[in-house]
Formats: sequence, C-alpha cells, structure tokens
Amino acid sequence: MYEPIRTKSVHTMAGTADFPHRSREEELDIQLAGHLAALLAVTDELRGIEPSAELDVAADRLTAQVTRLRGGRPPVRASVTGAGTTAESAQVAALHERAHALAGRALVVAASRADTAAAILAAERMDVHTAATEARRALTTH
Repeated sequence: MYEPIRTKSVHTMAGTADFPHRSREEELDIQLAGHLAALLAVTDELRGIEPSAELDVAADRLTAQVTRLRGGRPPVRASVTGAGTTAESAQVAALHERAHALAGRALVVAASRADTAAAILAAERMDVHTAATEARRALTTH
C-alpha cells in the first residue's frame, strides 16, 4: 500500500547535525573579545579627543587582551593622531558613559569565564570612566 522511503530524511534529531559546535568557553571568549574590542574603539576615540598617557596604556592593555582572546589576531584599530580635536563636553561625557557600560559587560563575561586578567582590566576601566564622568558632572554644576 505504501512505498518505502528511498531517500534520506531531511529531518534530523537535535544534536546530530554535522557542523562543528563551539564550546561554552569558546563562546565566552568570542563575547569577551567583542566587548573589549568595542571598549578599545571608544578608548581610541577618547584618545583622539583628549590624548593622555593613561589612555595610551589602557589601549595597549586592551589590545593585548583582545589579541590573546582571538588566538593571536590583533584587533583592527582606528588611527589616532594625538593632536586632539575639539569636542563638546556632552560628547566626551557620552563616550565615558559608553566606555563604562562596555567595561561592565566585559566584566560580567570575564567573571563568567573566570578570566582574572580581563576582569581586573574591565573593573579598572569602569572605575576610570566613572571618575571621568563624575569629574565632568562636577565641572558643569559649579
């Protein structure tokens, strides 16, 4: 009455696919590298507006962490002239707030991954950007 199926089924059971899967550690590495690379981009933008040795050191440390997490591939960086550009105080404050948020995300992933070096770096960056934001607020209120 019924003819037997002669072709392979297009439906597969969950977990039997033939494509490679990443481990949880690999996924967390990718997330952490992404958050740190985004933080590096904001840091580079701040370096272009307000050049400082502290931001240069932070950018170098972020680059080292992203390179480590990406298996030796360094992140793409924006060129910073170091001449400083004129920027609105609100724009700089927004960049510090964005950097703080990115560092917070990186800290959460680093803690989940138990990556002490990245967690310390992210926490330090959060502190620096919090202080910068508070200093800017204090200047504008006085």
